[in-house]
Amino acid sequence: MYSILDVLASVGRDWEMLHGEPSRGSPFEVRLCTPNGRSYRDANNRVITPDGPLPDPDTVDILIVPDMHLDPLSPLPTELVPIGAWIKSAHDAGAITTSVCSGALLLGLSGVLEGLEATTHWAYSDRLAEEFEKVTVRRERILVPAGDGHRIVTAGGASAWADLLLYLISRMSGIEEARRIAKLYLIEPHLQSQMSFASLTAGRQHTDAVILELQSWIGQNYDHANPVSRIAEISGLNERTLLRRFKAATGQTPISYVQTIRIEEAKQVLETTDAAIDDIAVEVGYSEPSSFRAAFKKRVGISAGAYRKKWRKNLINSDRVS
Repeated sequence: MYSILDVLASVGRDWEMLHGEPSRGSPFEVRLCTPNGRSYRDANNRVITPDGPLPDPDTVDILIVPDMHLDPLSPLPTELVPIGAWIKSAHDAGAITTSVCSGALLLGLSGVLEGLEATTHWAYSDRLAEEFEKVTVRRERILVPAGDGHRIVTAGGASAWADLLLYLISRMSGIEEARRIAKLYLIEPHLQSQMSFASLTAGRQHTDAVILELQSWIGQNYDHANPVSRIAEISGLNERTLLRRFKAATGQTPISYVQTIRIEEAKQVLETTDAAIDDIAVEVGYSEPSSFRAAFKKRVGISAGAYRKKWRKNLINSDRVS
């Protein structure tokens, strides 16, 4: 949140200072606002002092909803409802309306995303899709401009605030200004899908004891040749009932769930070993390596080889630093 405030305030000022040029002053007059304008403690128990209460919505040019500490499996807090109404009023009055990470849920609550595409952090994408059925959730995207004149922009994970700011700065002050800010703050835009960062098994809680038992079996036997047929035998349910109850409990069909577990296990092996990709495919239950490679790329957004290169490199560099 403070990075957003600081970066926007530095436009036209800090690059000039470092190069001995006169400050032009930032075109962004940035304020941190809350419903009542009073200090509060955030989720990490830090005292946050806003600049004031939410202003008249007619006076807002750009609004940014930052990431919020929300449980993706719980109902949205009721105190967000009036904030959503204020966002809708500001947007209707002409404000460019944006969000970062879980902030997209508040935009969804406001109604401004209805009928449009949007993105959010991978852990909140299912919640956004389920809570607001008229929103097309682009889980893989880092940044999604949408709506008339692209006046709505949603950014994916929490660190995607940087991509959002470069977009806004380029749009309002020109691409050269955005380049300067990127160089000044060492911001490198995310060029890949956020799905390569996602934990595919983040899912909903439920109390269906039969399905919980089946999930436990799959977790131990995902490499079984015919896992879906086996869980049907274990459950004693007919195919139609099994499909209905499994999807209601997990949000996925049985075969999709099995593939999710297999790919998640494969990611762990790719990150921590040098095993051949074809061997990993067999280890997690794919008889045809080509099927594994296609499934991996579809769900993760990059190939298994690219995933290993990305994360093994990061882990090795991390070990060197430590």
